[in-house]
Order: sequence, then C-alpha cells, then structure tokens
Amino acid sequence: MPLNPDAVGSTSEPVEAGWTSKDALLYAVGIGAGGDELAFTTENTSGVDQQVFPTFPVVVGWGRGSAMGNIGTFNPALLVHGQQAVTLHRPIPVEGAVTITSEVTGMYDKGKAAVVVTESRAVTDGDPLYTNTSSVFIRGEGGWGGDRGPSGPKNVPPETDPDHVTTYETSPDQAFVYRLSGDRNPLHTDPAFAAIGGFDRPILHGLCSYGFTGRALLHGVCDGDPARFHHIEARFAAPVLPGDILTIKMWSGGGGETLFTTSAVDPSDASTERVVIDQGLLRHS
Repeated sequence: MPLNPDAVGSTSEPVEAGWTSKDALLYAVGIGAGGDELAFTTENTSGVDQQVFPTFPVVVGWGRGSAMGNIGTFNPALLVHGQQAVTLHRPIPVEGAVTITSEVTGMYDKGKAAVVVTESRAVTDGDPLYTNTSSVFIRGEGGWGGDRGPSGPKNVPPETDPDHVTTYETSPDQAFVYRLSGDRNPLHTDPAFAAIGGFDRPILHGLCSYGFTGRALLHGVCDGDPARFHHIEARFAAPVLPGDILTIKMWSGGGGETLFTTSAVDPSDASTERVVIDQGLLRHS
C-alpha cells in the first residue's frame, strides 16, 4: 500500500505565493463572471473599485508546497476532490503575497479508497489571511485497517423552499479558461486521460463549480460584499460536465449561517438533474 498513514501531522516547508490584479480577474472569468460583475472582472471601470471573489484563495500558489507530497505515491487519475473549505480572516486584496504552510491533518481508510485531509494556512506580514481545508478521495488506496474517519449527514438543509435560488450556465469550454488559474490537471481537458479515470469525457474542475457556487452565495446572501463572506465549506457529490446548468439553492436560518446545495443539469436533457455539491455551509455577516 503506497500511502503512508504516518504522514498525518507532517507539514510542508513554508512557500511564498503572490498574485496580481490580473490573476484575480482571470479567476473571476474562469468561474463565469462577466459584464454584470464589473467590480470583479475589470480594474478600470469608472467609479468602481476592483474586488476579489472570496473563493479565490483556492488557486493561490496552486500546486506549490502542498503537504500532499508527504503521503506516498498514488495514481493521480484515480484522485477526485472530496471536500473543500475556505476560511477568510479578512477580505482578499486585489494583489498581494502570502506565506503558506500546509499540513496533513487526516488520512482515513475507506476500504477500497483513502481520504486525505490537508490544511493550508496563509499569512501576510505575520497575520493570517485565509485557511484552506481540502480532502481528496483516492480510489484503490485503502485497506490498511485504519480509522474510517467522520461520516454521516452534515449541513442538511430543511425540507422547505430555499430562501434564494441562483442559476448559472457553464460554458462548454469553461475548463479551458479556469485551468489558466493554475489547475492544469488533464482530467478536465484530455479525453484520453479522463477515460483512464472512468469518465466518458473531461469533467469540469470541482473547484470551478465551487467558484460558481461561491459567486451565487456572495450575491444572494452577502449583497455582493466580500467583507461579509467569512467561511464556506462543502462536499463534492458528483461531477459537473462543461456546459451544464448549475442551480444553487440557499437556506438562511439566521445566526449568520446559510446552508446550500448545487445541482447540475445537461441543458439538452432536463432529466439529468443531479446534486453535485452538498453539505454546504456559508458563515457570513
């Protein structure tokens, strides 16, 4: 078994990462923003100050310094993103630099697969800016008799109509734009590589659909103000295909918390609707 459970608790060396106004703009169009969101998609609109989407930290320093390098070897074609959380200690500036330290905080034995959890903490000038927590599901890497980890229902929305609903249509070429923010995994663009992973065609990046979801939450719950968006967490329940229509449903229960789900449908066949992001929680003010 090539994974090393003793890697839990290990950390990466701190790495420096930076971004510019252009990086923030590229991420914005990668998650579908355009002319209706000029504060996020332009830097030179009269009377409009550029802002950064709160989910932008998922691409800062992509692929650099991750503690995933400590866990052993595995087939990357058999890895899928399981869960993602972003905690914002303050709004992300239009340009900046951070020092990121990543830690393996969990490795769980699911029998025929393994789940690996990492936490990346970003600081600037000694102060925390954001924390990313990510879990990945690696098929074929379980079976060592380890802890199965947490399971069961979480962040389940009430059986009532949502308070807000937003629908976005992804482009058939969405992955080709999003990948320019850092994630060049061929699973999202190369049909042959996608087939190795068991997919009929390339799938959209999970973090791209996550970004679409964050956009909907920002505008539907936080009135478009990133300073009100403090924490987002969710589970990736099923793949999204480029061109799918995404519907984000939001239930605001008070106390600065909103539960959410995202479903996807093939525009040519409404019977294909499926939940693609669940266990969603937004903390906000």
